Amino acid sequence: MVTARRIAPVAINALKEALTNIYWYKSDLRSFIMNTISDTNLLAKLDWNDYKRNIVTLLVNYLARNQYTHQNDLLRLMSEVIKIEDFSHLSRLDDGDEKVKKAKESVNALRILVKDHFDVVEQQRISEEQRKAAYETMLRTQGIKDRLKEIEKDYLGLISCTNPQQRGFSLEKVLRELFTLFDLDPKASFRITGEQIDGAFTFDNTDYSNKFFKMKCFFNCHDQDAGRILIVS
Repeated sequence: MVTARRIAPVAINALKEALTNIYWYKSDLRSFIMNTISDTNLLAKLDWNDYKRNIVTLLVNYLARNQYTHQNDLLRLMSEVIKIEDFSHLSRLDDGDEKVKKAKESVNALRILVKDHFDVVEQQRISEEQRKAAYETMLRTQGIKDRLKEIEKDYLGLISCTNPQQRGFSLEKVLRELFTLFDLDPKASFRITGEQIDGAFTFDNTDYSNKFFKMKCFFNCHDQDAGRILIVS
């Protein structure tokens, strides 16, 4: 269902009047409805030997009573009816001018009544899209926070490692996971002549390389490795 807002009874009655008037022959009306609503099985339940107004009344009343499942069909019928501007199929009949006048008046009456409803439906659609976007952003943000906590745990774990080489490898892994999290396209470490490149990443279509140096901790603690990133584009 498009919206929980029920269609006003006055608009329902206007739809009945318009459907009754836009086609003179029941075969044309049946074809129009069949190509508009989704549940065409409903047409088989109608007595098409009955008067056209009775057929329309039974159909629209059923859809209106069951808006939870059939409001889309009601809205589609209204939307397609108010789009009709060519009534030449009526003008060729006896008293064609009068039939066209009556059809135009009923379609215009429906158009006025449903405009506000369609505006509300459109606003609700926009609001729903914004709500979904905000929810997806929230999920992504929460996912990033959760992953950052995991990466932080790995980082805190490597600090206690007493093997400098293993600590360096662990730091590479931590940074690779961090860059991946923020879509920086990390590359693994590699060697060039006389130099070890500890990795690279891409940001804004520019590649950067990472270089780590062994250094003293500036705090009063035991000597340990501390990674310092040298950015070279």
